Amino acid sequence: MKFETIFEDDKLIAINKPAGLLSIPDREGKEVSLKQILADKYGEIFTVHRLDKSTSGVIVFAKDKAAHAEISQLFESRTTEKIYYGLVHGSITPQSGKIEEPIMQHPSGNGKMILSSKGKPSFTEYEMLEDFRRFSWVKFKILTGRTHQIRIHSQFIGHSIVCDDLYGDGSSVLLSSLKKKYNLSKHEIEERPLLSRLALHSASLKFIFNEEEYSFEAPLPKDLKALLQQLRKLNN
Repeated sequence: MKFETIFEDDKLIAINKPAGLLSIPDREGKEVSLKQILADKYGEIFTVHRLDKSTSGVIVFAKDKAAHAEISQLFESRTTEKIYYGLVHGSITPQSGKIEEPIMQHPSGNGKMILSSKGKPSFTEYEMLEDFRRFSWVKFKILTGRTHQIRIHSQFIGHSIVCDDLYGDGSSVLLSSLKKKYNLSKHEIEERPLLSRLALHSASLKFIFNEEEYSFEAPLPKDLKALLQQLRKLNN
């Protein structure tokens, strides 16, 4: 799977990860991961943070142990700025706010997270950028980096991320469900979804490392851009 290198020096590498590619190997180790691809090229590579398989956008890996320790500490101490964009179900009210709900692993160990007073403090700021009535285009700023944080916090406020099969209904976005008069073209046997992966994108990441400011950005991928264009067209 092709991906773009946003930035690289002797200490770290920033990648624009495509949706569908694992950040790091899973437990079974059957699927290729971005970390393994980078390790094959550079030798040793170190995980700083992760993106879900179906999330696209900026992700950073360290190239040596010292850089890994320092950059990881920046993430732990909340001195990084992480911005995501996502499409959620429904029209959000209020249109901006802060979600402060602690998160922990589900006791069953099924890969899901739950909100619990026993969990780790978790903070997400959100702002609705566009209202499509059935959906909202939202900017998220996460002040902590818990697993599935945006996904479970979005579910908590009643607006799960579109195509989320863990914290939402997981259903794909179909043009036929948005457009009243829709007919398959004569070349189609069945309708192709406008989107069938998690509608979440890691747009930018900033931090200060070795007294230098690092700032990385990843443009929206084609699938999310196309979906937004269609929603804007139907919204007019």
